[in-house]
Amino acid sequence: MAEYTLPYFGQLSTEDIEEYYDVTIDFNGNEIQLDLNFENNSIAPSQLDKVKNYLENIGKFDSLNKTYILNDYHDEDGETVKFYVEHHLEECEKEELSALINFDDSTTQPEQQLLKKLELVRVGIYPDSEDSFAISDYSIGRDITDYLVVINTDENGKLDDMAMES
Repeated sequence: MAEYTLPYFGQLSTEDIEEYYDVTIDFNGNEIQLDLNFENNSIAPSQLDKVKNYLENIGKFDSLNKTYILNDYHDEDGETVKFYVEHHLEECEKEELSALINFDDSTTQPEQQLLKKLELVRVGIYPDSEDSFAISDYSIGRDITDYLVVINTDENGKLDDMAMES
C-alpha cells in the first residue's frame, strides 16, 4: 500500500483512506481543529500534495481569510461580517463581551474591537469535493457564541463563499 505523510496527521494510506481524520493543534497561541474529509476510500497523491501545501501554509491562508473578513466588513454590500459583529453586540451581555472589548476606549469603536477578535477555530479540508477545498471557521470565542464566520475557499485560498453559521 502506498503511504503519504501529511503535516499534523502523519502517514495515510492512499489506497485505504478513512472518511474522516481530525487533530487539534496550537496555532498562534490558540487551539484549532484540523479535519480531513474524504468522499472516496482512495486518493491520488497529487490531491494529497494540495492538502500538504495547504497544511504547510495555514498561516498564509489565515491571513488571506482575514483580508476577506475585513473586505466584507467594509463593503457596503457585505452582510456576513457586519451582521456577525452587530448580532453579538446586540445579543450578548456587556459583561460577557467586556473580556473582548474595552467599552471605555473612545478611540476604537466596539465593532472594530470585536472584529479584531475573530480568530480561526477550525479548518476542514475536503480534497475530493467538487465544492470547496477548505472551510475555515472563525469565532470571537466558543465560550461566548456558537455562531461562526465560515469561509469556503479553493486549494489556493481563493474565496468561494462566506456565511454566518451556527
